[in-house]
Amino acid sequence: MALASGVRLGPYEVLAPLGAGGMGEVYRARDTRLERTVAIKVLPSALADDPDRRVRFEREAKAVAALDHPHICGIHDVGEAGGTHYLVMPLVEGQTLADRLVKGPLPLAQALQIASEMADALASAHRHGIIHRDLKPANVMLTKTGAKLLDFGLAKLRAPGGPVSLSGTTEAITGAADTARGTILGTVHYMAPEQVEGRELDARADIWALGAVLYEMVTGTRAFVGDTAASVIGAILKDTPPPVSARQPLSPPALDLVVARCLDKDRDDRWQHMADVQHGLTLVRTGLAGGEATRSAPEPPWRRLLPFTAALALAAATGVGAWTWRSPPAVPARDVRFSIYPEHGSEFSVTTTSVVAAQFALSPDGSQLAFVATAQGQPMLWVRRFDSLTARMLDGTQEAVSPFWSPDSRALAFFAQGRLKTVRLDGGAPVVLADSSLDPRGGTWGRDGTILAAITSNGGITRFAPDGRPTVVLPVDVEAGETALRWPAWLSDGRHFIVLARFLEDRYRGVYLGSLDTKTRTLLVGSDWAAGMVSDQLLFLRGSTLMVQPLDLAKGQLTGEPVPLVDGVSSTTNGYSGFSVSPTGTLAYASPWPTEGALVWFDRAGRQLGPPVAPRADYIDLAIAPDGERVAVSRVDRENNTGDIWLIDPARQQETRLTANRFNDAGPRWTPDGTRIYFRSNRRGINSVFVKPVNGSCAEELVFELTGPVHLQRHHRWPVRRCFHALFSTFGQSASWDVWALALTPSPSAKPLLQGPFNEFQSSLSPDGRWIAFVSNETGQQQIVVQSYPAGDQRVQISARGGSDPVWAPDGRELFFIGASRELMAAPFDNGRAGVPTLLFRTRVPLAGNPYRTPYAVAPDGKRFLVNTAPDDVPPPAIHVVLDWRALLPAER
Repeated sequence: MALASGVRLGPYEVLAPLGAGGMGEVYRARDTRLERTVAIKVLPSALADDPDRRVRFEREAKAVAALDHPHICGIHDVGEAGGTHYLVMPLVEGQTLADRLVKGPLPLAQALQIASEMADALASAHRHGIIHRDLKPANVMLTKTGAKLLDFGLAKLRAPGGPVSLSGTTEAITGAADTARGTILGTVHYMAPEQVEGRELDARADIWALGAVLYEMVTGTRAFVGDTAASVIGAILKDTPPPVSARQPLSPPALDLVVARCLDKDRDDRWQHMADVQHGLTLVRTGLAGGEATRSAPEPPWRRLLPFTAALALAAATGVGAWTWRSPPAVPARDVRFSIYPEHGSEFSVTTTSVVAAQFALSPDGSQLAFVATAQGQPMLWVRRFDSLTARMLDGTQEAVSPFWSPDSRALAFFAQGRLKTVRLDGGAPVVLADSSLDPRGGTWGRDGTILAAITSNGGITRFAPDGRPTVVLPVDVEAGETALRWPAWLSDGRHFIVLARFLEDRYRGVYLGSLDTKTRTLLVGSDWAAGMVSDQLLFLRGSTLMVQPLDLAKGQLTGEPVPLVDGVSSTTNGYSGFSVSPTGTLAYASPWPTEGALVWFDRAGRQLGPPVAPRADYIDLAIAPDGERVAVSRVDRENNTGDIWLIDPARQQETRLTANRFNDAGPRWTPDGTRIYFRSNRRGINSVFVKPVNGSCAEELVFELTGPVHLQRHHRWPVRRCFHALFSTFGQSASWDVWALALTPSPSAKPLLQGPFNEFQSSLSPDGRWIAFVSNETGQQQIVVQSYPAGDQRVQISARGGSDPVWAPDGRELFFIGASRELMAAPFDNGRAGVPTLLFRTRVPLAGNPYRTPYAVAPDGKRFLVNTAPDDVPPPAIHVVLDWRALLPAER
């Protein structure tokens, strides 16, 4: 019968129920004598009426009270009041291990720590002649001071004259009434074979249970499973669970040996004493921590393993029965880490996307890093050997993007100027392998010389064999709603590869397993970003966290549970992941690019005008409303690493979200009356233009879509009549950025305005509609150019030393732009005649010259500038290298 709040049991006042314990109900209570909160366990009336069980109850109290151990929940008192028998225990605050395991496996270091504390507590109990007999996750409480074992209610006290059972708390699964008649006690998943058979127990049953609990903590899966108690018992009696490392390959083989011997079905071949288990766990933990010592005194792997191997073998020999190694112990991870920065006078070149990241790739032998860096306005390939203090630039690699290595680490492939090229590190000019778009999505170079590449942003995967013509090995499945295949990576067998697939429906997006033998693909993990492989481990991003999970290639699926390695890894809106891993285990990763800033007003002299309009965030674009009262921005949602459109009212200090989804919405552009906003989005899997009322009165409306990238260009104001057009940039047939005009009425249609072999982008239409300003690389450097519109018969270069982001003044008599050193420049302009640009002030825009980003806007009065301004304390971007990725495992933290 349940006890009500306020009931008194001797000096104890019941406060509230806590749940069922091994011997009965447990309540929170107040000790009125010592003024402390305690837990009271009450013997159920059905059992209290049984004299034998009352005796067992009292013996349990005496047995547990004799234990004084920091990892055992002890006994304060035992008593009887009004026919209710109870015992009083400390109130342990925390979470049960069972509740924690609902979330998945524990980090290896934490699991070993808990197991060691449990073993220490059980060893103490065994020395006092007590076995637990109901060891399970529900009886382990995780507290701030470590693990505590609860409920020795199934304990057995060895006393003179024969065994005495203190097990009168849990009914037998078989329904038998007495331990002597074969009662099976405890939770069946953690019972030793002799326990489920109803045989006499000793301390080795607790050793089995500890092994089963440790197995579950590390793998997140029970060692023995079944749909019914009978099937679980059958598994315990005849099945051998897979080694821990088969389900959690990040664990050392030595742990396999410790757990396997705990779970030996013959208890004579099991560890014989809990102290032996303690010693084995200590050696496993010491072996893991041994990687720390290698930082200052590296040794050959075989020498580091000698003490660990000998000690664990000696521990094995102390028990009864044979025990052999299944496999050699793992080499401890070398925790060597360092960061790479670009050479003086250069900076890492980022991906051309709304959310950007550095571009780099580790060599297969793990000895060097290739990256793209810009020097004097020109992106080039650089290679840094890890035994060198400097990087060297590779000649002929101008405008390189997305590098990847040859399997022998002697050559690199990359995309540049609409071509897939290769270049050898020992010299020679790059060789053109094939045509591509200016918007490729990665490649991978196999051991037999075969290259797989995504040569377009929304195409399939093309195979380039050394002795054959290019063939599409994995086309985009349009009928299934697939929109793009990107960032392929070979697997070790040379037939399979992984690839990022994007779909119209978000739920199908993810990393897929593909094969040269079939055009089908199998989903491995849902993700918006590309993955990598090392050995049989898949590395992938979940948000900005790098995860690792085993891949069973034969079954074509992931196994075990994903384990986090490191937080804060960069990624982009085109699916690129800012990490690279070599088959040797070296890992490189980049933190998110420092693109955060605050929106700040400046006058023409560079004086700040008041506090920021909006707080520090990653702003992709900004556009001021025609009346100057509001600002539309695209701001990165860090959870999805994509942009959403927001409206900011500085006077009211109010922010309103206009779009919300897991796709990238950016490039807001106001209509002349300030009632609607056009923006670009990749929500349909391809690049599209949408329009939406700013008052949110109706959903956005699809205006136009294109297979290539769409970037709505900068306008100070749109033509007033409804029959207006927009400018956008995309890739033309010449594999370069071109400027197009998009007519919105009477029906959406597009036509090219600026086409040619060079890049033209970031176009801006003058207020009178007679001139187009844009960025062109015709001179070999990005410069600001103005051309008459629509005839195109007049053309003048505005900048002299490079520039980007042109915006017209409201009266059309000045053209503003960002100079090569991120200074804001102003050039007079009068009917086709341009004056010498002058410096207004130096900015701290986080990023300039990106076709997908807008770093500033001009107020309607032409006297103020709203600038995305980075803080002063932004650290320089770096690529971080870890010589052994295993050093990032939770056990090493």
